[in-house]
Amino acid sequence: MKNKKISKTNAMRMLDKQKCAYKVHEYEWSEDHLDAMSVLEKMSEDAGAIYKTIVAVGDKTGVVVGVIPAQNELDLKAFAKVSGNKRIEMLPLKDLEATTGYIRGGCSPIGMKKAFPTYLSHHILDEKSVLVSGGKRGTQIELSPEDLMKVARAKVEKITQEKDE
Repeated sequence: MKNKKISKTNAMRMLDKQKCAYKVHEYEWSEDHLDAMSVLEKMSEDAGAIYKTIVAVGDKTGVVVGVIPAQNELDLKAFAKVSGNKRIEMLPLKDLEATTGYIRGGCSPIGMKKAFPTYLSHHILDEKSVLVSGGKRGTQIELSPEDLMKVARAKVEKITQEKDE
């Protein structure tokens, strides 16, 4: 019996084209548990930090992408400011696939239909490796923060709400 071949997603093809090293992690998913915290629970302890992709719309720039740690929340005011907007709101879920080419639970910051302005949480600078959606449900791509910054043409900014300590 042959090993199961992983079907390449746009995100993987883009990483291959840029000659970036990455590792694919697959996991069982369900329609009820597509959030980043559910993914976090399914991944092994030795995998990199899990980051979620958030797509929003700014009043001046249009679509912008944020990539933040799974356990953090996006700071909409900070995100608006760094992206050159006065106001920012989440992209309606019904528009996600038409806008990015990806569906909920499989939205990768790499390989979207268009190259949208992308901002990575400053936490990424503390990571050895990070996991982001591989472009389909049940698939995560592990890569270096530097490669993610390069391939997503992303800026690193403080875009998360800090938890009270």
